[in-house]
Amino acid sequence: MDLEEYFQKAKQKQKEHKSFLEKLKKRPPKDLDKKMEAIHEDVFDRVDCLSCANCCKTTGPLFTNKDIERLAHVFRLKPSQFIEKYLRIDEDNDYVLQQVPCPFLDTDNYCLVYEDRPKACREYPHTDRKKFYQINHLTIKNTLICPATYEVVEQMQKEITLK
Repeated sequence: MDLEEYFQKAKQKQKEHKSFLEKLKKRPPKDLDKKMEAIHEDVFDRVDCLSCANCCKTTGPLFTNKDIERLAHVFRLKPSQFIEKYLRIDEDNDYVLQQVPCPFLDTDNYCLVYEDRPKACREYPHTDRKKFYQINHLTIKNTLICPATYEVVEQMQKEITLK
């Protein structure tokens, strides 16, 4: 996958995607969650995250206190030591990685802490959540990072008729 080519394509579609998602938010179909589940599954049957890992290379997740405690335990560190070694506080006062790419990403795009990864990583790119239309701002942002999110929005445009 050529990420630069994908990024350019996603950038060109930003206005179109944003317009579609705004219309979707104003009048979400009654069966949207069911349709989104099917679209999400279809896209992720075709897209291999391990061939990309762009999310892990370019963005960092938020770390909850539970995430910090769990990962500190994995590394046999005190939570304060884990924070000092890997995290910083961002402008929203959230714990995030000190740097990207993620220090837990290995050379084959596998996550070294996959079973214990942060909640934000487990839920990314959020295309299978209920009431999907409530996170349009995040979805638009994620289309520029995640080829699967871009494909989800493209497929939504084909399959979901807006009134």
